[in-house]
Amino acid sequence: MSDTPYPIDLDSIRGAFPPGVEALPLLVDFAAWLKGRPWGSVGCFSLQGQFSDSAPIVDGSPLRDRFSLFMRLPDGSAVGGWYGAGLDRDNPPIVGLGSEGDYELLAPSLDALLTRLTSQQFDRAWSDLKPHDEVEPQTVELAQWLAGQPVGDKAACDDGPPELPDFRGFMEKWSRDREDYWANHRMMAELGWRLAAHLPKGKNAWDKTRFEVAIVGKQYQARVLTRGPQPFEEAASIESLLRDLREQMWKAQPELGLWYAMRFGLYADGRVMPSFEYDARPTIDGEPALLSEAKADLARAPRPERWVPKWLA
Repeated sequence: MSDTPYPIDLDSIRGAFPPGVEALPLLVDFAAWLKGRPWGSVGCFSLQGQFSDSAPIVDGSPLRDRFSLFMRLPDGSAVGGWYGAGLDRDNPPIVGLGSEGDYELLAPSLDALLTRLTSQQFDRAWSDLKPHDEVEPQTVELAQWLAGQPVGDKAACDDGPPELPDFRGFMEKWSRDREDYWANHRMMAELGWRLAAHLPKGKNAWDKTRFEVAIVGKQYQARVLTRGPQPFEEAASIESLLRDLREQMWKAQPELGLWYAMRFGLYADGRVMPSFEYDARPTIDGEPALLSEAKADLARAPRPERWVPKWLA
């Protein structure tokens, strides 16, 4: 393990910042300092960017411009900047999105987060931010490096730490609101009604039948996930409904563009809870979706440059 360096992907980090916001200079400098050092020596993570879509957030796609997630932990948790209302876009507070629903404001700034890494002051939920037991720690070296950095974005000041909004409260409210939104969505109710034959047989509240859908231009495919992806009788009859949903979502938040894949669970009470994929190239009829069809979607529903996936750029 001590021979394994930290995974670092600066391109993905830069792309994960909201349009019009550049990667923090201190983060870029930290990536350079970290390069080649043993994984786990200042914490167990990789420096890699991701969108809120793939973070542990209920229906995270609409929050893309609220986060700059630059750190991934082994359990799937994510760490990055939060761009809430009224917060400093040049020096945002750093938050953690835990894989088990632990939402925490970790530090008032990136500098303050790196300082916490040197002191190893993290509770059990965020213990991956401590050095690994089997690796010689380099937190002293990190502290020395930090001490030599410009003071422009230092968190400490004579007035004490800045007063910050309730991040956990924000995330818990978002989760409740989005679950209620989809539970009461007209199109999801109709989708559940049309797929009533597939209601799960189990009696537990969490039992569900899972489906996956791909729409790329004129291409379409829907599968039920029963012992692997399988065709199902109602797939053709729900296509127009799903295309209408896709169009409405684009019009409601045009900067996201058009999603290419949708996964949803059908629960015993008829509720449908969806998630959407805007970046990965789906497979349709065993082949990658046609690039020409995806480009037609992009031309019709353009996105900010950094939100265009590499396979489509």
